[in-house]
Amino acid sequence: MEAALPREMYVDDGAWAREREVALFGQWYCLGRRDDLGLDEPSRLVVVDVVGESVLVTSDDHGALHAAYNVCRHRGSQVRPVAAPVACPVAEPASALRCPYHSWTYGLDGRLLKAPHADLDGDDPADWALHRVSVDSWGGFVFVHLTPERAAPLAASVHRLAVALGNYGLADLVTGASLTYDVAANYKVLLENYNECYHCGPVHPELCRLVPSFAGGGSDLDWADGVPHRDGAWTFTLSGTTTRAPLPGLTDAERTRHKGDLVYPNLMVSASADHLAAFALHPLAVARTRVTCTLLFARDEARSEGFDPSDAVELWDLVNGQDWAVCESVQRGMSSRAYRHGWFAPMEDDSLDIRRWLVPLLEGS
Repeated sequence: MEAALPREMYVDDGAWAREREVALFGQWYCLGRRDDLGLDEPSRLVVVDVVGESVLVTSDDHGALHAAYNVCRHRGSQVRPVAAPVACPVAEPASALRCPYHSWTYGLDGRLLKAPHADLDGDDPADWALHRVSVDSWGGFVFVHLTPERAAPLAASVHRLAVALGNYGLADLVTGASLTYDVAANYKVLLENYNECYHCGPVHPELCRLVPSFAGGGSDLDWADGVPHRDGAWTFTLSGTTTRAPLPGLTDAERTRHKGDLVYPNLMVSASADHLAAFALHPLAVARTRVTCTLLFARDEARSEGFDPSDAVELWDLVNGQDWAVCESVQRGMSSRAYRHGWFAPMEDDSLDIRRWLVPLLEGS
């Protein structure tokens, strides 16, 4: 048995503040799908909340992405005032970013364009640009890094997922359905739960009927090659089948197996033959996480007459609800003064990834 992270890392506001700075502001953070955010067209602006920081994300006239803190360089007003975070923000047309306080105006790339009566003639406009946030995209997802001077290339963070799901054509998939949840648990509890199937037998009977090997606890599951469904089943619906065709480009094994992987700190992806479920975790507080579950389908399928994702939605909403209930129970238990830390059994080794990922970050800060 291996010790899990200590109690304070799930319930203590002080530990949360440090982790927020190092692990969430210091890593590539997934915002969601580029087309769902409305950034798939040029000259667009969306304001997003990243663990309490308001961030402006834009696509310029050529469609290139830019991001900056939503803080005017003059007196600190929000350039786009946002009183409270929006759960599912969508971009709006924009040609410039004008602060409503004193009309300092910035380009969609964050450069200062105009500062009325400020007598900045002769100054380098770059010295007055909005505070930059790194932004990049991969597989149709948009990521930001709030500490750009420390940002390694995004490709390094998504490499494992890119290899695991290389045949699924993530960049070409589109959203067919979306589910949003407010979960009363620390985001790491959700990551740890995703990373093991020890709980699948007791918690997910419907899922185990589709993938019988889940019921055994998951110690012998081969996630690299995928986990086989029962005979006659090949996708994540209650029946194990669907009228939708498998995604093009899959191997014979991928057409009958389930795959999954994640990108720390906040993206989890589960792949079936005809659709993928992408989970973006948005921590709102030490013990509260908003989850957006996006079901992705082939573009032609999603735009076809009669497209109906309800069979996939039905299963995922059921499984998600089961997961969130146990995660909230874990959070309540962790809050007890009797709890010090948990333990990982050998079959939960993947859940130790959260410790292997997070502890070095905190020790190096």
